[in-house]
Amino acid sequence: MSEPMVAGGEIKAAESAERASRRKMPGRDQRRHRLGKRLKAERRFRLACLAAVGVGLAFLVALFTDVILEAHSAFFQTQVEMEIFFDPAVIDPAGDRESQALISADYAQLWRQALRERFPEVSGRRDRRELYGLLSAGATYELQRMVTSDPTWIGQRVTLALRASDELDWLVKGRVDRALPESERQLSDRQIAWADALRADGRVERRFNAAFFTTGDSRDPELAGIGGAIVGSFYTLLITLLIAFPLGVATAIYLQEFAPRSRWIDLIEVNINNLAAVPSIVFGLLGLAVFLNLFGMPRSAPLVGGLVLSLMTLPVIIIAGRAALQAVPPSIREAAYGLGATPLQVTAHHVLPLALPGMLTGAIIGMARALGETAPLLMIGMVAFIVDVPKGPLDPSTVLPVQVYLWADSPERAFAEKTSAAILCLLLFLILMNGGAVWLRQKTEKRIR
Repeated sequence: MSEPMVAGGEIKAAESAERASRRKMPGRDQRRHRLGKRLKAERRFRLACLAAVGVGLAFLVALFTDVILEAHSAFFQTQVEMEIFFDPAVIDPAGDRESQALISADYAQLWRQALRERFPEVSGRRDRRELYGLLSAGATYELQRMVTSDPTWIGQRVTLALRASDELDWLVKGRVDRALPESERQLSDRQIAWADALRADGRVERRFNAAFFTTGDSRDPELAGIGGAIVGSFYTLLITLLIAFPLGVATAIYLQEFAPRSRWIDLIEVNINNLAAVPSIVFGLLGLAVFLNLFGMPRSAPLVGGLVLSLMTLPVIIIAGRAALQAVPPSIREAAYGLGATPLQVTAHHVLPLALPGMLTGAIIGMARALGETAPLLMIGMVAFIVDVPKGPLDPSTVLPVQVYLWADSPERAFAEKTSAAILCLLLFLILMNGGAVWLRQKTEKRIR
């Protein structure tokens, strides 16, 4: 009995010695070394990715900071309080309150007379011209609107806050270097002295520039606004959505759920994918050749712009719609077919509701891309100088990106802050649209259990 026990002990001792020798084998050490190198390489890769994200965020913060610092002053406008006498001899010499006479009256003489009363020492045509340069030409139209809407102002003397010129506005905002020689400044020494006198009297103040969001473009920076561009962008995107979304969703459903596999269908799919990568200016050339030259549609109208942008957005919506349909599990279709549903019922009642969040997300992202496009709209004439706010999709109009392009190309220095403010509004709209896409996706998403 002792011999087998001794043999068993020897075997266990040999096995334990073999395991100990394996632990000391150089191959195991090499594996541990390689594992350590891989872990270090993974940590370095993660740090590199975090650094890349940090650099990107730093550039983004720098961009937004620069735009905000340049744009914030555009949301405030300098105004000058003047005592205006609505002289009947100037406005309505006949005294009959006839509407055409009230419209054609010389309202500029009213606020010019107020400036002369404040600075009676100013004489001479040249000096008075410099004095009149403190107020904007828009003051004339403000007084005209007051009288034409309510003729009872005639004969009264009231204190009104009138819009200052862009030169005075920049002086109040601290953008004019007083240390520069007079020849290098837009404001003369006398104009600066008059402005300081008005500020000492408490007649100069800064107010929120609500007209920036309600008025159209103007050649005077202090009168220019993005109201016309916002309305034009709304009409353009509305037409784009009404055309591109139904066609894109219907095309995606047909190609993914009903179309038979054939060379013709494969050719269509390849062309759709290629159209999504075509430069946007090509669609502008297509709109110029087809919608304007062939069909004779109105130039610089949101209708044409919406048609062009719908052609550009359609491939994006189709591709996003097909991806959303492909993401629906096949078990949903198989279960519906097993219960006797027709292909149309399967698609309409089961597949489409599950794919709708992805379709809506793709559509909104495509609309956000269309909102920021400029090149195709330049080709169809939406670069025109439009003063009036459009009343409908057939009226001449412009859009926010084109408005930014026009102001950035202007030599007037005061348009710089307007450009930055328009860019900030455009970025805000894009952020809201992308945020709306996320909200719609979360709102309409149905989890499959």
